Amino acid sequence: MQIGGLQKLTLIDYPGKLACTVFLTGCNFRCPFCYSGELVIPEKIEKQPKISQEEFFDFLKKRTKLLDGVVLCGGEPTVNKDLTSFIKTIRKLGYLIKLDTNGSNPKTLKKLIKAKLLDYVAMDIKAPQEKYAEAVGMPKYMNDKVLKNINSSINILKKSGIDFEFRTTVVPEMLDKEDIFKIVKWIKPAPKYFLQNFRAEKTINSKLEKEKPYPNAYLLEIQKKISPFFDICRVR
Repeated sequence: MQIGGLQKLTLIDYPGKLACTVFLTGCNFRCPFCYSGELVIPEKIEKQPKISQEEFFDFLKKRTKLLDGVVLCGGEPTVNKDLTSFIKTIRKLGYLIKLDTNGSNPKTLKKLIKAKLLDYVAMDIKAPQEKYAEAVGMPKYMNDKVLKNINSSINILKKSGIDFEFRTTVVPEMLDKEDIFKIVKWIKPAPKYFLQNFRAEKTINSKLEKEKPYPNAYLLEIQKKISPFFDICRVR
């Protein structure tokens, strides 16, 4: 397990909990709007300073009475073969676990849920179904294969009984109002759906660094229309 970063305290990444966020390297997608290239692109991963597991677990042992949970993100955590054992070690210290995932590995997601190793899951919904492969940086002919896994993960979460959310980063170059409506039609009903405004910084596709985010009012207009389909629907 390669740890590419550690945020020692977050008040927002795990809803309602005090947590730390651990950034795991490696990802099977190449989303052009991703701003974590140092955790995704192999040559950048090599240059990224690493944190040893020993250092990470020493930190957790010292924070057992101060923090509620650990957020696992990346990259894409489920590409790591030793993720299960990694989570089990965290669990033994008494922490709640939140997983941030792109939903591309439903077998691992199901395994972790069945083993009761997850307390909260945030799954990214990158685009409407017909645009998915493009949105994750894959050739169009891969769309059906990618969607099969995404749909499986959506269904797994809906049947899981654990707390979860869906979320979409709204990139002006890639998504508009109608695209969000298509996503909502696809994933509804669901307990939580969040719209996240795009941040034009160190994106994998450098051209997007010049892209201006949508005005917040535009996202709030969408949020107002789609809110009836979710228990909680907000703009982040």
